[in-house]
This record gives sequence, structure tokens and C-alpha cells, in this order.
Amino acid sequence: MKRPYRVVVAKPGLDGHDRGAKTITRALRDHGFEVIYTGLHQTPEQIAETVLQEDADAVGLSLLSGAHLTLFPRVVAELQAREIGDILVFGGGIIPDADVTALKQQGIAEIFQPGSSLRTISGWLETALDSREPGDEPTPH
Repeated sequence: MKRPYRVVVAKPGLDGHDRGAKTITRALRDHGFEVIYTGLHQTPEQIAETVLQEDADAVGLSLLSGAHLTLFPRVVAELQAREIGDILVFGGGIIPDADVTALKQQGIAEIFQPGSSLRTISGWLETALDSREPGDEPTPH
């Protein structure tokens, strides 16, 4: 990792299941990221404001309720409204394959579905953020 990146992990909407978000938070911390977990029931506005206030490099959205096609793009729109639309946004949860392409077209960099390994997620995030840094190419894991 080129530097310690700051990542906000958020649970948008009324989804009350946060075990996965807490697991990802711990895995990213163990990998060397600085992680801010927002807790449950966050609005897109609250998430974007946290990203802004924390000067985050990325935001991970976790959703199991099925509202991902509505809430994920709203978070992207709120980031753009705050002129921080270049923040890397990734997501995970119960997201059907058919919806992954639509989310990527709306600005979500990557979607991790159930069964994705924590190592894969951490490695992808490190590589994605390293590639945005000026200087040398990202180092392989």
C-alpha cells in the first residue's frame, strides 16, 4: 500500500443487518486501511457528508435490503454534489448479477457479492487506490 488510505464503510437505508459491514471493516483495518464505520440506517446525504468530513479515499456500501439500485446511485450523486465525485465507491451485499452492470454504469467501481473473500476485497481496494496515486505502478500483493 502506497499510503494508509481512509475508507468509510456505510449501511445506507433501513437495512438492519450489519454483520457483513463489521466483518469488512475489521478485514480492511487488518489490511492496513484506516476505516470509519458509520453504523446502521444512514441516508445518502449522511454518508457523503461523512466521506467529506473524514477526507476519505473510498466508500464501501453494504446493503442487503434490495434497495441498491436506488441508494447506491444516490450516494454517488451526493458525493458529486459535494464536488468529491472522484471518491472510489464500491459495494457489497445481496445484489443480483443483473444489477451489477447497472450499478457499475452509475459510478460504482466494484460490487462484491456473498462469498467474496476478504483477501480479494482488501487486495482489490489496495490496488484500485494505489493506481490513483501519482508515481510508480501499484505493487502486486
